[in-house]
Amino acid sequence: MKFLHAFGLLALVLGTGAAAGTLDGSVRTTDGKAVAGAMVTVWNESRDRKETVYSDAAGRYSLPTGFAGTLQVRARTPYFRDVVQTVELGAGQQLAVDFSVEKIASVEELSDTLTASAHAAMLPFQDGEAKETFISQCSFCHQQGNALTRRPRSESEWTDTVRRMEGYLAMLTWREQKNIAAMLARGFTGKPVSAIQEHDFSPEQAKARIEEWHAATPMSFLHDTIVLADDRLMGIDEGRDEVYILDRHSGQIDKYEMPVTDEVVGGNFRGMQLPIGIFTGRHGPHSGAQISDGRIFFTGALSSNLLMFNPATKEWKLYPIPQGFLWRKGLYSHTIRADKDDNLWFTVLVSNTVMKFDPKTERFTEVATPHNGVMRWISDTLIGVVLKICSWFPEKNYHLYLSHHKWMNGGRDVFNWPYGIDIDPRDGGIWYSKLLSNKIGHIDPKTLEVTEYDVPHGGPRRLRFGPDGSLWIPSFDEGYLMRFDTRSKTFDSIALPLLAPNEFELPYALNVDRKGDVWIATNNSDRVMRYIPAEQKFVAYPMPNRVIWFRDFEFTQDGRVCASNSNLPAHAHEDKLPAFVCIQPDATDTTSLLPAHQRHHLRAASAP
Repeated sequence: MKFLHAFGLLALVLGTGAAAGTLDGSVRTTDGKAVAGAMVTVWNESRDRKETVYSDAAGRYSLPTGFAGTLQVRARTPYFRDVVQTVELGAGQQLAVDFSVEKIASVEELSDTLTASAHAAMLPFQDGEAKETFISQCSFCHQQGNALTRRPRSESEWTDTVRRMEGYLAMLTWREQKNIAAMLARGFTGKPVSAIQEHDFSPEQAKARIEEWHAATPMSFLHDTIVLADDRLMGIDEGRDEVYILDRHSGQIDKYEMPVTDEVVGGNFRGMQLPIGIFTGRHGPHSGAQISDGRIFFTGALSSNLLMFNPATKEWKLYPIPQGFLWRKGLYSHTIRADKDDNLWFTVLVSNTVMKFDPKTERFTEVATPHNGVMRWISDTLIGVVLKICSWFPEKNYHLYLSHHKWMNGGRDVFNWPYGIDIDPRDGGIWYSKLLSNKIGHIDPKTLEVTEYDVPHGGPRRLRFGPDGSLWIPSFDEGYLMRFDTRSKTFDSIALPLLAPNEFELPYALNVDRKGDVWIATNNSDRVMRYIPAEQKFVAYPMPNRVIWFRDFEFTQDGRVCASNSNLPAHAHEDKLPAFVCIQPDATDTTSLLPAHQRHHLRAASAP
């Protein structure tokens, strides 16, 4: 019976059932030295799924897989050429596959393998403020410095590109626009970059396993992925008004399209030059949350709707956000979370509000957050009118002439932008971040009283609570991990590790597992960072794909840390497609990250 129990856990680890085979061997240099932390990846025959493990300190790896047939296996490690082998693997077979990797001698070839962080570090920033502006306003949709974005362009071409980025809500002054275009023309010349990056190996890497499933299309924008109650993954395509549901065990992916309305493509933001060919939808679903009866609610970033999908009946329903006198209040509804009573709380970025929706009464409650100064009050009051006027001239970007962030030279500093949101597990308090005014705020769920606090580092994005009540916040603009004690109202800050001292990191989002470890999307270096507070150390997990962009993390019942790769555009990814990605931190323990009640149910289900 113990054997059957172990076998059941193995099936959960693999998600592939009893026909698993195993690839094992070593990764060594051509002169025989063991390579620690090398990524060994196997593709399935149809090349729409991948599984990856890391070699240990002795260069050894073991990769159990449910794939069978003619398979490609790759070894990848920094500063060495990829080695790809084709193997025949039968069901249940154990096959030895060794790799000998050769150091890259060509400067050009080496430059092409370096992460975006190495290329972006070569940009000639005028000063620290110019660098922070660039990070804040030019780096939130995609990597700057990957193969697609570092192509040499003239200053005039870069000016057109930056103007297009301003159509995606990059808030720059005229001077910042000019300086950034000139800097990009000087910095991205096409010449190879030489960088000495330190890729630290840790024993935790050798325990980890990564699984990937391609999904959607090269033009999709698979923004957030959420874990459903049945442990399937749902990817939310903001650009195409679609959701994709993945069964990780069978590999099946089902697509569901949102209902077409009389709203035009681009919704409230149709006057802006949105990414043509990618944003073809009307709603722009951004973030999702499932409540206890199984229904899933999405923020419609473009259409001022809250959208509901019932997985049992496949029914959709739209809940229009109540409107104000001059213009819609729900301008760019953003991140959504459900509280213990199934109330849904979500930020509304452009409108500077937080909304509560009660699914039982189907009523919205608006919580206005502080304006934080006269210039921001002007933004909160008039931005809806500006967008209304601009909507009469689709895709013309006339907001760049009408908005005071341009003609009053305010830039990003005239906006608040409520962004991430989470709920305190101890008292149900609602906490949100304000991305551009560099604050976090608390909402009392009973009185709706609002209190805000300044953060020590700029660009607070998607914050999350740990099981002990610590609030963890990524500083996107400055590359810090911040911890806020909601009782003492004090901050701690930890600088994120870099691959090289002159590089910078882009921590977009994070989440905290049941042990209290913090998982951070470090999007400039194709890595995921894990911070272990009990040991005050970071563990890096390099990703087996170039051009990684994760926007949120969620945890499955069987212990995976999951996200979707959502660089905009998706065809910039190495595999040219979005993907669901799950990290299994310890492939020998399928229950270590689960909350206690989930571990109990999983063990009960697999017990003899």
